[in-house]
Amino acid sequence: MRLTNLLRTTASAAVVGAVAFGFAGAASAQDTGQDRATTVDDIIVTAQKREQNLQDVPIVVTSLSQEVLEDAGVRDIKDLQILTPGMTVTSTSSEASTTARIRGVGTVGDNPGLESSVGVVIDGVYRSRNSVGFGDLGELQRIEVLKGPQGTLFGKNTSAGVINIITEAPSFTPGFNAELTVGNYGAMAASGSVTGPISDTLAFRLYAGRRLRDGFMEIDTGDGPRENTDDNNQDFGTVRGQLLWLPNDNTSVRFIADYSSRDEYCCIGTQIRTGPTYPFIDMLSDGPGQRPPAPGFGMLPFSRTGYANRESGQEVEDKGWSVEANFDMPNFLGGSTLTSVSSWRKWSSSLGHEIDYTGADIAYREQDGDFGFDVENATQEFRLAGSTDSLDWLVGAFVTQEDIGRTDSWYFGEDYTPFLSLLLTARLNAANPAIPVSPNAIGCFTRPGQVASNPAPPFGFLQCLGSGGAVGGGGPGFTVGQGFEDTYEQASTSYALFTNNTWHLTEAFDITLGLRYTMDEKSLRGQQTNTNGNGTTCGAALANAGAIGAVLGANTPTILGNFCLPWANIAFNDRAISESFDDNELSGTVKASFRLNPSILTYVSYARGYKSFGYNLDRVQSGITPVASTLFPSEVVDSYEAGVKMTLLDRTLLLNATYFDQTFEDFQLNTFLGTAFVVESIPELTSRGVDADFLWFSPIEGLSFQGGVTWTDAEYGEFTAADLANPSNFPQLSLLPGARASFAPEWSTTLAINFDRNIGDDVRVGFSLAGKYMSDYNTGSDLIPFKQQDAFTTLNGRFLVGSADERWTAEFWVQNLTDEEYIQVAYNAPLQGSAFQTTVQPNGTYYNPALDTQTYDAFLGAPRTYGATLRFKY
Repeated sequence: MRLTNLLRTTASAAVVGAVAFGFAGAASAQDTGQDRATTVDDIIVTAQKREQNLQDVPIVVTSLSQEVLEDAGVRDIKDLQILTPGMTVTSTSSEASTTARIRGVGTVGDNPGLESSVGVVIDGVYRSRNSVGFGDLGELQRIEVLKGPQGTLFGKNTSAGVINIITEAPSFTPGFNAELTVGNYGAMAASGSVTGPISDTLAFRLYAGRRLRDGFMEIDTGDGPRENTDDNNQDFGTVRGQLLWLPNDNTSVRFIADYSSRDEYCCIGTQIRTGPTYPFIDMLSDGPGQRPPAPGFGMLPFSRTGYANRESGQEVEDKGWSVEANFDMPNFLGGSTLTSVSSWRKWSSSLGHEIDYTGADIAYREQDGDFGFDVENATQEFRLAGSTDSLDWLVGAFVTQEDIGRTDSWYFGEDYTPFLSLLLTARLNAANPAIPVSPNAIGCFTRPGQVASNPAPPFGFLQCLGSGGAVGGGGPGFTVGQGFEDTYEQASTSYALFTNNTWHLTEAFDITLGLRYTMDEKSLRGQQTNTNGNGTTCGAALANAGAIGAVLGANTPTILGNFCLPWANIAFNDRAISESFDDNELSGTVKASFRLNPSILTYVSYARGYKSFGYNLDRVQSGITPVASTLFPSEVVDSYEAGVKMTLLDRTLLLNATYFDQTFEDFQLNTFLGTAFVVESIPELTSRGVDADFLWFSPIEGLSFQGGVTWTDAEYGEFTAADLANPSNFPQLSLLPGARASFAPEWSTTLAINFDRNIGDDVRVGFSLAGKYMSDYNTGSDLIPFKQQDAFTTLNGRFLVGSADERWTAEFWVQNLTDEEYIQVAYNAPLQGSAFQTTVQPNGTYYNPALDTQTYDAFLGAPRTYGATLRFKY
């Protein structure tokens, strides 16, 4: 059957192939259209850019069908992790900062200058940042999760894995779907699609959806002016239109255009450990400014109450189009197919940010266009593929042009100066208790016998910090309002040539060779600007450094550093940035597979992955000196795997297991050091372990079981300060050498039970239960013990009843059935204490928990949600 006829006769055909049944459970025999039980042979994947049975692919792939995705309540990629062992997905200060990790490896998403370790591909189009794929995905045909580096196919190279999403394509069979949902937290959702022919050669599909939900965080607004008393709500919509054109028997063209938007407020963290700075914040805020500390400043019990006096609104837009054209050429090179994939996308965000996450008015960013980032991306890929009796071959070329724009801003609240005065007072008195100082009502320091309005040298600088009075002989302090406004523009161009070929040396023995040569060019242009005279206080401090040092001695660098933090450092004022760099890399894979018998495939493989270099789009300083260049090098990984794929019990049981050994060099670690995000290249990160999974279509009609387990030993290699690009970052990273990496639980297991069958001529019933267990792991990139997450289990459940022909279905569902309480990411509360010491402790590290004065906040996992969904299908 030629390409056009195949697509016309497939009800929900993808441009690249026929309907695939999912790995994590499958439809009943009636769904296959054949009078037989479903078997493993029905699972088709495109992990190597050609249709293959899952058990013939020498790659670790988790393929999830539309039915199972619906049963598990998967609406976006964050929901996907409950079905995928060894995968975690987290978000931080906004939905624009979302990160996927596989086998304990991923890129923290707060910095748009970093590409993703785990790539997201939607309908053949590579999405350059994880966050651009975290919306309503609409109608899904299946999702394939490929683990390990993918250094040959799928657009840009990825070093940890790929999430390959295939949506429903237009059909020449008319159809209509509608869905209505209600749930707790005021959840409401509606979506629908229509598909069918426009002519004999042209079909369409149109999908639209909208989702609303109140927030699950209660917010104490403190000093205000914030009015929203909840947070983490949902309010977004999606529309997607498609055309499928089949002009002749050898040609197909699929056009997709989509638009989605989010207008929400997200994401406020809450204190999980409140440190000794609590009295200062409580003094400055209207009521308790944060959670009161536990005895001995220990860990606090779980709570969904956050503190924020400023708005946390976020507006996110994602739009774009793609065209995929396939041309069958029966007489060219023995029969081949030429594929062209063209795309253009633009993703933008405008964010509000409560910086200190307290009720005090210390610092914030406004949602008025001066904080956020946008990514505009155009891609073009060509692939030519064919096969003979002994060779499956593919060659291709890929080019992408990407422009990233980031705007950053900082606003000083009314409480910033008094809060800093209180902090410095405490530090000075701790260092020299014999001569105490105290802040007065206007934020000036006084010593016994001195008057703030007439300070005696050399304390004049300290006495009137930010008060509007004399500062070291004159000049204003920190001005309430905007403190700086920075802009960054990063342009990148990437070219690649690639090939992926499989030789069938015998009927049982295959060799696969994939190569990709990538050339990357990037440039950065930026302007850093202090506003409202900000930086004067820092300048005055530096001008009086000698006089201050004569009194404060060893405490002088710490005090000066607090006056010259990145947002207040005069050295950044009117600072222009202009950098460029280029790099090239050869990546690829070699695989050998041997089929012991029709039921057992064994394989070994080597793969080299590559993630491009980039720039840290932020204010970065060493001490109080701006870092000359924020360039960080490319990340590369060498991965070895040995696996077996078994198909047993009359091909109804799938049992796969793989050992993996991955070594990353120059691992790009993006970490928050309390005052700024920095990117450091960690010399080595290893991730070793075992992936195992199973799928069983039981003898009971409609009942299937799916599960998996990933055991991971991911740890950093030994390194010292001299091994880092900026050695001064080592104190805050001193817990990493030889330690288990963050977000790398030793054990990650999933189990799903799915049942769906007809119990009469007109009635269909079903249920599903999906669960995931993860052992304990650290959620902080600096591995502070206070950021540890204990082992936990989440469960999603669903019960359905409907008509046998699926014309209508009523579902009752619950997510996080047991209301498990867990954190996504823990982080250092800005300016609220100090975790790391600046001198070596007796135990040989830079961290001593007994001296840790840091307040720690966390972004929380979602609570139990439940509701009902009514579906109609015609």
